[in-house]
Amino acid sequence: MFIGHFALGLAAKPQAPRVSLAMLFAAAQLADLVWPVLVAAGVEQVRIDPGNTAFTPLDFVSYPYSHSLLTLVIWGLLLAWGYRLLAGNGPRAFLVIASLVVSHWVLDVLTHRPDMPLYPNGPKFGLGLWNVVGLTIAIEGAMFGVGAWLYLRATRARDKIGRWGFFSLAAFLLVVYVANAFGPPPPSVPAIYWAAMIGGVLLTLWAWWADQHRESVAGN
Repeated sequence: MFIGHFALGLAAKPQAPRVSLAMLFAAAQLADLVWPVLVAAGVEQVRIDPGNTAFTPLDFVSYPYSHSLLTLVIWGLLLAWGYRLLAGNGPRAFLVIASLVVSHWVLDVLTHRPDMPLYPNGPKFGLGLWNVVGLTIAIEGAMFGVGAWLYLRATRARDKIGRWGFFSLAAFLLVVYVANAFGPPPPSVPAIYWAAMIGGVLLTLWAWWADQHRESVAGN
């Protein structure tokens, strides 16, 4: 799952209009922001294995701290609590942020083969949607379309940056998704984690920049 996570971040905007899209993206993608750092540190493992599933050449050997359900519940509570301390948002924002973090496990269980741990060294789950490429793309594409529609319905552009900043971000996410789905395998594990770390920072900053130039519509 890739753009499906961002789709939930977009869809959450009407429920937490004061929370920046950058924070909503960071919450939905927190597992994938922590993961490359832990892989680079040697704490978690991934290997390149073309054919592991039809959709991705990656074999997620071990990621108990970034992707298990238990640790994501903990990460979600910590992120929501920290954001509440800094921004002073109410309980709804707390719930939205924590839920987005945990949603990562739910969506990954849908797409991954059984490699998603319930807790570190615990049982692993996965329904294997990645083995059906067309259905994977159809579901994620539909999710992203609905998420973008909900975000655009809940906000309006203050200026041209607000309009084109968001549409360029959405287009970039779709291009990256297609490239990952149909492009060649990555050349090395370091290339995976460096691209993931740089991409995570770039997308978070891009979302913040675009969202700063938009405002909630009346009633939100």
